[in-house]
Amino acid sequence: MPRAYIGLDLGTSSVKALAVDGEGRVLATASQSYPMLHPEPGAAEQDTDVWWEAVCGALAEVTAAVPDVAAIGLTGQMHGAVFLGEDRAPVRPAITWADTRSGSQAASIEAEIGRGVLAGTAGTAIAAGFQAASIRWLREREPATWDRVTTVLLPKDEIRRRLTGGLATDPSDAAGTGMLGVHSRAWSSTMLGVVGVARRQLPALRGSRNETGRVSASATVATGVPTEVPVVGGAGDAPAGAMAAGVVEEGDLLLSLSSGAQVIAPVRRPVVDPALRVHTFASALDPDAGEPGWNVMGATMAAGSAIRWLRDEIFGLTSETALAEMEAAAAAVQPGADGLLFLPYLAGERTPHLDPDARGVFLGLSAEHGRGHLVRSVMEGSIFALLDAYHVVRELVPEPPRRVVLAGGGSRSPLWRQIVADMFGMPISPLTVGEQSAMGAAMLAAAYDREVPVSEIARAWVRLDESVEPIRANVDRYGELFGIYRELYPLHREHFQKLKGMRG
Repeated sequence: MPRAYIGLDLGTSSVKALAVDGEGRVLATASQSYPMLHPEPGAAEQDTDVWWEAVCGALAEVTAAVPDVAAIGLTGQMHGAVFLGEDRAPVRPAITWADTRSGSQAASIEAEIGRGVLAGTAGTAIAAGFQAASIRWLREREPATWDRVTTVLLPKDEIRRRLTGGLATDPSDAAGTGMLGVHSRAWSSTMLGVVGVARRQLPALRGSRNETGRVSASATVATGVPTEVPVVGGAGDAPAGAMAAGVVEEGDLLLSLSSGAQVIAPVRRPVVDPALRVHTFASALDPDAGEPGWNVMGATMAAGSAIRWLRDEIFGLTSETALAEMEAAAAAVQPGADGLLFLPYLAGERTPHLDPDARGVFLGLSAEHGRGHLVRSVMEGSIFALLDAYHVVRELVPEPPRRVVLAGGGSRSPLWRQIVADMFGMPISPLTVGEQSAMGAAMLAAAYDREVPVSEIARAWVRLDESVEPIRANVDRYGELFGIYRELYPLHREHFQKLKGMRG
């Protein structure tokens, strides 16, 4: 049995463990799910003990298949907050990125520091659910709990603590807190002061492929991972996913379709949008080694989640083949859905509007439209939103993309692949790896073990499907429709605000 590298991805709804060999071939996989807790409106919390139980189960399953483990890489949901007390045990459930209760705190941080200083310091807007906003929310709403907090960790770093006993994080995940200096890739004293957290309450920063500790004897009993296996710094799930896609050079572009969608472009120097429509985050690569140390990232809120909403809430379909049937109906409809446009703002929007109150819109609906039209318009609207985000990224990156990789669950859909190629007007290469972020974490473990740059591993291991070429007639049609699409949000912004007061 070959030596294995394990990537562990603590996602929003489940943990995935992936073991690969030295060529990046998958040896074993396992996953275990866990619930989201909603104790009050807007809350999105998770029990860290439940996380750990799921991690132990997934690791035990994987290590039973590959007992010779060389190193472990960690990744997971970004932005969240785990609050530890004096005994290094959590003092309350973790607050995840999906928690919207800290919206006013996020706004007050930006108001106090100023958008210009925020852009030059953190390189990102602060949104509800970002760790900076969640810390401030806890200080204001649960002051007695905050008084007990000695350490604040990101979700994946709580798993590190339980595996090794150590406290650490990496720049790519730390960037998503809103408290990392975008230029220094170190904790920003300016941001810490505004948020109200002491430097001693945050973990040490270590490189993504650097060792941060070794599996303890007690963790071995719980997980089956051999004692003293190194655990490396790891990365947030988005930068880990970019590595798995081989998006590690300027000129590469990642389009990721999952519940939401992302566009990521690596850059060698931090470039920041003054309007903060996109995030400029540290990447999992090493700028000191000549690798692009930053990612310019646009994020949209609804892609796969919009399709699931249509399936569950509108169509009420429950069969296992429902999504395939919906896609088949959409594929029978011409591009443009016979004049039906969809704004996919079912949960607000980030890039480029950063408006939590934006809402979905069907425009052009008529009695001639059926299920296939609705499905196609929702699929197209999700990609129009991603294209809208891409235009902001393109303003900042130094050159147009030479290579576009499509990843995420949506990349497995032949129809969505073609829609992306047609809307972007470029050939796209779908990624064939399923557990993308876990694969990126495994790459970091391999780079540590082999003492080579992460980009070298990523280029060697990436697995891409056959390129999808744009269809010229569709490119022209979507170009016309995109002009209409971009006019809709400004026209309805005030309407969204007025309707906000009528909710509930």
